[in-house]
Amino acid sequence: MRVLITGSNGQLGSEIKELATNYSKLDFIFKDLPELDICNFNLLESFIIDNNINAVINCAAYTAVDKAEEESIIATKVNYEGVLNLVNALKKVNGKLIHISTDYVFDGDHFFPYKELDPVSPIGVYGKTKRAGELVVMNSDIDSIVIRTSWLYSSHGNNFVKTMLRLGSEKENLGVIFDQVGTPTYARDLAKTCLEILTGANSLKISKDGNLYHYSNEGVASWYDFAISIMELGGENCKVKPIQTKDYPTLAKRPQYSVLNKFKIKTDFKIEIPYWRDSLKDCLEKIKS
Repeated sequence: MRVLITGSNGQLGSEIKELATNYSKLDFIFKDLPELDICNFNLLESFIIDNNINAVINCAAYTAVDKAEEESIIATKVNYEGVLNLVNALKKVNGKLIHISTDYVFDGDHFFPYKELDPVSPIGVYGKTKRAGELVVMNSDIDSIVIRTSWLYSSHGNNFVKTMLRLGSEKENLGVIFDQVGTPTYARDLAKTCLEILTGANSLKISKDGNLYHYSNEGVASWYDFAISIMELGGENCKVKPIQTKDYPTLAKRPQYSVLNKFKIKTDFKIEIPYWRDSLKDCLEKIKS
């Protein structure tokens, strides 16, 4: 199977790249801007046809949550139009699609773990454009699944973990929000899950039904809890103090609660999901080394 990884220089794409050698049945092609722009349909269609692509894991996305409030046209182009282009290009080759979405499609007013079919109500441009992309995939007639994830981090790229490590080495005290609750997700764990889904015994679940799944690491944390663990496991002495969302205003509003229920993905694909602190420890060891 020849698999195209779009957005391959991002956190998730980089992790897939590192894991690729473990999946000898897959022939990977890794592409990112400027080489391949999913917003350019003619280029994308030609590339997929000419390279005999059988499947795509779409890691390409506009993920700057606050910036999206000011750049809604660009966010829409990538998160909606780009996904539509992928769907239409894959129709030509009868290809499969694994598309990555976000917990930000929810408004955060739930306060018990969100299931896949719970009503969505995104409260910012980022969440709205990602929801539009979801619908394109779910309503398409190609073999596909959508995986929502949350609070992604990695040893690659820029993310909350690396920011906390940097600030922890520069400051004695740091305020971090305690009243937004979700689950950190190690991009390496999600990458492995995507590849297992593509190659596993239950890969037929990638179907024209456009199945929707949730994936994050196990457990629950606030950003404050997450930061405390980063300092502790990362060996930083910075003291983290809890602050409220209102004390740290941002352009985009975030869901106060976005814990995801993962029963469906664990059941359908027989996967085990690591606890978030265990995965954080693994990531920090990789960063430190």
